[in-house]
Amino acid sequence: MPFLSLSPYNFRNLCNENIDLSSKEIYFVGKNGQGKSNLLESLYYSAYGSSFRTHIDSEIIKKNKSEMSLRCLFREENGTSHTTSIILKEKLKKIEKDGKILHDRKELINTMPCVLYSHEDLDFAIGSPERRRFFIDQSLSMYDVLYIDIMRKYKRILKNRNLCLKEKHYDLLETYDFQLAQNGLEIQKKRKDAVFGFNQIFGKLYEQVTGISGVSIKYIPSWKNKSDNLNSPFFDRNIPSIEYVVDYLNKTREQEKIIGSSMSGPHRDKIVFEKEGIPFVPTASTGQKRLIALILRTGQAVFYKQITSKKPVLLMDDVLLELDPEKRQKVTSLLPEYDQLFCTFLPGEPYKNYKKESTRVYKIQDGKWEDSE
Repeated sequence: MPFLSLSPYNFRNLCNENIDLSSKEIYFVGKNGQGKSNLLESLYYSAYGSSFRTHIDSEIIKKNKSEMSLRCLFREENGTSHTTSIILKEKLKKIEKDGKILHDRKELINTMPCVLYSHEDLDFAIGSPERRRFFIDQSLSMYDVLYIDIMRKYKRILKNRNLCLKEKHYDLLETYDFQLAQNGLEIQKKRKDAVFGFNQIFGKLYEQVTGISGVSIKYIPSWKNKSDNLNSPFFDRNIPSIEYVVDYLNKTREQEKIIGSSMSGPHRDKIVFEKEGIPFVPTASTGQKRLIALILRTGQAVFYKQITSKKPVLLMDDVLLELDPEKRQKVTSLLPEYDQLFCTFLPGEPYKNYKKESTRVYKIQDGKWEDSE
């Protein structure tokens, strides 16, 4: 198992004790507000050096405390054990792996690959285009460290280009146009390939759970090939040339000068869900939208396994609660191969129905845990 043990110190409401995680499946059972989600968050933070609930690190430090740490023991699939340590103190973050300081949290990527299922995933179906772009970018970043570098560089270029437009430094735009096109097209190519791969997985899983066929993911890039057939989710996976995009940016420059920001690029890409070529989400029921989110996460785990041949850790935060018994059974039966599974449940949920011989159950109360079985 990747996670063997975890020692939180001043992490939200969790007690400052070591928790044994050396089981294939681990359930955290407790009422709301007791610390179940905090435990999942601490695991996620140990894996990625960031929270899935806040962008402000100081918010995860226990009230009236000035520092926080997470120390984790984990084991790779090949049997090699490692330790990680993350310390927050005086607004500084220190990350170590096996005693060696990591200068960028991206170096944690692939150490303990985690796929998180949460209520907020519904935004991938009904939220803004930015949320769907985030999902694809997150999926790529799980296995492609270079993609993280490309995204960071693109955002810097975009920020500088927007500043030039806003402050009317138009003489610099030609340089930024080329850089924006060069880096943006790398992002577009990787996103196109990722969505193509997801479409081989998503539609089949969605049909197996809901009985609804023909649902697919469509990627609509801001910069399009003239030959792109946007009536198909499987349009041309090639991308425009840098020269084509630079020419396009030149043609839209006067409009951009008026609004003071960049009108096109990967930051304007759209990702939509369709059924046989027609937008699906506007007519889908709440349950069908919720299942889009759940199956996207399952697809993310399957996709990661296909690309890397590694099984991820699944973190499931109360996501089965709103499903009827039949849908719960189908979703759990279609869970992808995992190296380890963590689930949170309320006391009244039938979590014992999903237990296996290898499952460990912790009862959570006031940030403390007790091995109940």
